[in-house]
Amino acid sequence: MTDIRELAAGETVRAFEAMQALRTHLTDESEFARRVDELQRPQGYRLVAVIRDDGAVSAVAGFRVIDMLAYGRVLYIDDLSTLPSARRRGHGRALVQWCAEEGTRAGCQQLHLDSRAAPERQDAHRLYFNCGMRISSHHFVRDL
Repeated sequence: MTDIRELAAGETVRAFEAMQALRTHLTDESEFARRVDELQRPQGYRLVAVIRDDGAVSAVAGFRVIDMLAYGRVLYIDDLSTLPSARRRGHGRALVQWCAEEGTRAGCQQLHLDSRAAPERQDAHRLYFNCGMRISSHHFVRDL
């Protein structure tokens, strides 16, 4: 049995291992928790997690509600990650659905996320399509 719920500030460190599966550059769980709690949460970033009966986090989504001129009010998923050992169990789909419902509660018109275009992301892209998402734009980046 699993539970899906939002992690409060102070619980952020619980999401580290699941988040690290996607954000492999993260190496220090206390720095991760500090960054999320002190820098990102004040900007509206929130975490929702799939939590197993033993209390371990199997999957996590980091998201925020933002207002944009182009799209109106949207729930934007910054991060969506599942432990490799917990993949193909519906956790990612459940988190996308939870975020969609939270977006509806928050008055959002759309659910957005960006996903890197690389062969190893094909399973993730299939999940997004199966969740009713579509490719709507290109995302351009320039290093500064």
